[in-house]
Amino acid sequence: MGTASQRATVEAIADAKAARDELRQALTEVDVLLLPSLGLDAVSLASAYGPVLVDLGRCRPDVARRLASVLRGCAG
Repeated sequence: MGTASQRATVEAIADAKAARDELRQALTEVDVLLLPSLGLDAVSLASAYGPVLVDLGRCRPDVARRLASVLRGCAG
């Protein structure tokens, strides 16, 4: 992997982490501590131990930012 490619990967990871943090903060600002279900975690469904976990799915950083923006709009 070339230097430019490595740099792009590091930047993409940093961008996704920043988007995650923005979303987490926006959810906290609107007191969304328990999130709505988008699906159930298959591993926890098959486990006899612990609760069934909710899987919120994945999204691109721009989608996470859009969701964060909408949530912030609702908080006002």
